[in-house]
Amino acid sequence: MKLHELKPAEGSRKERNRVGRGMSSGNGKTAGRGHKGQKARGKVRLGFEGGQLPLFRRLPKRGFTNINRKEFAIVNLDVLNRFEEGTEVTPELLIETGVVNNAKSGIKILSNGSIEKKLTVKANKFSVAAKEAIEAAGGKAEVI
Repeated sequence: MKLHELKPAEGSRKERNRVGRGMSSGNGKTAGRGHKGQKARGKVRLGFEGGQLPLFRRLPKRGFTNINRKEFAIVNLDVLNRFEEGTEVTPELLIETGVVNNAKSGIKILSNGSIEKKLTVKANKFSVAAKEAIEAAGGKAEVI
């Protein structure tokens, strides 16, 4: 096989259908839109129901979504026991070891379980009980 012999695979290239280019093209006259009616005459916006009160207006509106909401990845104290004594536990280390899949807006340490090792834990947030438990075990809790 040489460069001048190369050809695209059969059926891999398809010419686009040019509508409204004469009767013999198969899509002339009404250009595939049928006869009359709203869809033949122009575009219909998303959610339009022909003048009937649209679904999004019929349904009750409730609640509020805070666009500035921060969602934290949660790590419990008992998970931190997998690290060696004296380790500096950072968000990067937690992601690397697979404790956290993605850090979201940051990492928050909660006091579920107990900690037996002396660790330096660096995170974005700590619950009060978690901070006390880490310090009681001889470690340090540092807010990033």
